[in-house]
Amino acid sequence: MKIFNNFDIITKGWYIACPSKDIPLSKAKSITLCGQKIVIFRGQDNKIRALNAYCPHLGTDLGIGKVEGNLIRCFFHHWEFDGEGNCKNIPCQPTIPEKAKLQSYDTDEKYGFIWIYPDSKAPEGVVEFDELKGKPLVTFYDKPFERNCHHHICMMNGIDAQHLQTVHKLNINMNLTLQQNSSNTIVDFTLNGEFPNTTQRERIAIKILGDKYEYTMRYAHGTIGLLTIMKKVKIVPALHMIYAYSPVAPNKTRIQPIYIAQQRKGIFGWLLTLILLLLTKAAYYFLRGEDGLIYDNIRYNPNVILSIDEPLVKYMNYVNNLEPSIWSK
Repeated sequence: MKIFNNFDIITKGWYIACPSKDIPLSKAKSITLCGQKIVIFRGQDNKIRALNAYCPHLGTDLGIGKVEGNLIRCFFHHWEFDGEGNCKNIPCQPTIPEKAKLQSYDTDEKYGFIWIYPDSKAPEGVVEFDELKGKPLVTFYDKPFERNCHHHICMMNGIDAQHLQTVHKLNINMNLTLQQNSSNTIVDFTLNGEFPNTTQRERIAIKILGDKYEYTMRYAHGTIGLLTIMKKVKIVPALHMIYAYSPVAPNKTRIQPIYIAQQRKGIFGWLLTLILLLLTKAAYYFLRGEDGLIYDNIRYNPNVILSIDEPLVKYMNYVNNLEPSIWSK
């Protein structure tokens, strides 16, 4: 079955539910994610749990229920469930029916958000930048926005080297290298090249940044894009940004931008971290408006593929080998 650009298929991967601050200790909230109604609650152990939101008894939304310890109790008839979806107590009788169970979902908290995986157990946590693993991080997230196309189409923007020249007027010839993990869930596209020395703007860029340029797009599960820019330039460390994607309706995608920087010690370290976050945001806004004109006005139908489109073809093949989840239609 074709997965790429197919709104009927939700791949197994991590999807943003809400900011972590939205679910304080012993609180519950229902959300709609990828067409599914899900209750999220934080137990006394501070761990986030996620279940199908509707009680199997008569279908009351557990989001209006009460968190007791590490369990959630339905507001209507007080059935109580654990984080694995097992009913632990029915006040009116001592026995619990076999069908008194809810689908549970794995959760992760990272980058200031609660993430949900469309299965009870995820094979791995939310993806990370290799160069930032194990380091203290500072994150800042922007307002989410929507595009009028499938998120698979939006995600190809970062590896479409040709549009850097045609749309953004960045006259850089890019070379591509690709690396996938063994399970085919993560793929890294690295594009590098040299700044041309033909215009005054390009000559200034060479003096400030150096003559080489490189950036990497890491795609995870066809749902998250990790962008690293300004690699191997002179004056600043690399800049890191995450795009988290969720389908919200046919031909409608919500995108959550997140800016990431390593936390540094001292007042000067704090100042450098802040500058890097602001530079990341500035780079994002520099490109966002022009890209929006494309992805809000596209009906993707590739009839003529050029050799320069090789990264796009590789990305489409990667997506079509991902695994559909139980949220698929």
